[in-house]
Amino acid sequence: MNLKDILAISGEGTLFKFIAQGKNAVIVENLETGRRLSAGATAKVSALEEIAIFTTGEDLPLGKVMDRIWEKENGGEAVSHKLPDAELKKYFTEMLPEYDRTRVYTSDIKKVLHWYNILHKLNLLVKEEEPKAETEAEAEAETEVKPKAKAGAVKKEGAGEGAAKKVTKKKATGKE
Repeated sequence: MNLKDILAISGEGTLFKFIAQGKNAVIVENLETGRRLSAGATAKVSALEEIAIFTTGEDLPLGKVMDRIWEKENGGEAVSHKLPDAELKKYFTEMLPEYDRTRVYTSDIKKVLHWYNILHKLNLLVKEEEPKAETEAEAEAETEVKPKAKAGAVKKEGAGEGAAKKVTKKKATGKE
């Protein structure tokens, strides 16, 4: 999912859209109400695109976690974040079996599901475009048109031996 410019502010129960950077604050807009406010320097503001979930392997960006929820729910709304802890952990395990159970708390699971449902309700869950994979024929055609140069084979203009000779001739003729 593309989570660009979507922010969470600690202590607030909703998500915000980044509007502008002020001198000592960030100007944000509440996604649900559309009301603008400034988050001061003391507010803990987190960009959703920079948040990741701990797994047993590499950490998984929040956008990828939301992709998995989207796939599990077939584009529908996720379960409520107000369910009992045991049910939330079971749901999260089904969706992301490799999450690190010692470092991902139930409060984290609640936040992820709540944020997903907010974004779903506002139709802001936008799948990221997968880069188009080149076909083998396109890749071969590109290499035929643009042969690879060996390292150091490209000389900068004026950096060859002839350039050095021209410079010395100018110096020699410039002095009388």
